[in-house]
Amino acid sequence: MPLIVMCGYPCSGKTRRAEELKVCFEQNTDRKVHIVGDAALGVEKNTVYADSQKEKNVRASLKAEVERKVNKGDIVILDSLNYIKGYRYELFCLIKHAQTPQCLVYCLTSDEVSTTWNTNRDAAEQYTQEIFDALVLRFEAPDSRNRWDSPLFTILKDDTIPFEDISDALFKRKAPPPNQSTQSQPLSSSNFLYELDKITQEVLMAICNAQKTSVPGDLVPVPGATEKIELTRSINMAELRKLRRQFISYTKMHPTENSGHISNMFVQYLNKSLH
Repeated sequence: MPLIVMCGYPCSGKTRRAEELKVCFEQNTDRKVHIVGDAALGVEKNTVYADSQKEKNVRASLKAEVERKVNKGDIVILDSLNYIKGYRYELFCLIKHAQTPQCLVYCLTSDEVSTTWNTNRDAAEQYTQEIFDALVLRFEAPDSRNRWDSPLFTILKDDTIPFEDISDALFKRKAPPPNQSTQSQPLSSSNFLYELDKITQEVLMAICNAQKTSVPGDLVPVPGATEKIELTRSINMAELRKLRRQFISYTKMHPTENSGHISNMFVQYLNKSLH
């Protein structure tokens, strides 16, 4: 059923708040509550967050676990940093595909408070100062104007958790409607899958070719699209192929024959996922 995404600095109280929510829902509803998080995966934070590939693998594992547990009866709480807006967008696409509501709970603290909480932990549970500072620097704060960050509940360290408001957001609000990126419908023509495969491959090739002469910050035109790829960093082919597979899984059953529409959808998906 609903998904609650926790978000915040390292040592900002996310796990404590996740446990509070679990208790509240179990006491006030008859639903099962699953907490999915770094702890369940046995993540060694200082090793994982020092290696971008290991961190990506952990994020992928968490997302897969959320996808397995989301169903019509249970509540899933994702207790992790969730500090990258592109990753939060991926989660939003996932819940749209599942046609279930979500909300974001942002544990807002200053880096000074979080630093103090970190140093008060047992040594084995602490972030090193280097890793802590790097995660704070990379943190992309949620913004309620973004549909993937809404509804947003911001909780300060001394606040009482707004259980009723969160509950209303999950159970009295309609799930976001499936759209062109997530809804499965019958094919409108026999060549749709061919067109989808061909167009997305052309976009990947355009990006790879452009990277040979482009620099971060360039806007890359792609075939059949009015929008452009925002090239903020170097992107390897393995990452592009993975995003392409994800996009195709969302759109392969959508009934459209407009090649330009597919291209723009893919460009939008890439821009949100790569930032």
